[in-house]
Amino acid sequence: MKRLFWLGIGLAVGVVVVRKATRAAHAYTPAGIADNLSQSAGGLVEELRSFVADVRAGMAEREQEIHEAFAHGEAFDDQFAELRGEPRLGDRDIFPEEHQR
Repeated sequence: MKRLFWLGIGLAVGVVVVRKATRAAHAYTPAGIADNLSQSAGGLVEELRSFVADVRAGMAEREQEIHEAFAHGEAFDDQFAELRGEPRLGDRDIFPEEHQR
């Protein structure tokens, strides 16, 4: 009875080892590498889609704020107006010697 028990344990361990070895060997075949790349690319595409959706949602929210301010006749607080007024202003601060010529 003991020998039968240990035979069963040995068979179970052997099956597990063979299955894991087969999976590991498949990962290094051209088909396995292609599967891994397609899964990685799929994940990258999903992340990119999520990022674009977040940006669009932020743009829509900001646009709604602008429309509401305009509808109420309020002055809209543009946080970046001073940067657009003089686009080369930052360059003068960083490279003052170039603008003295």
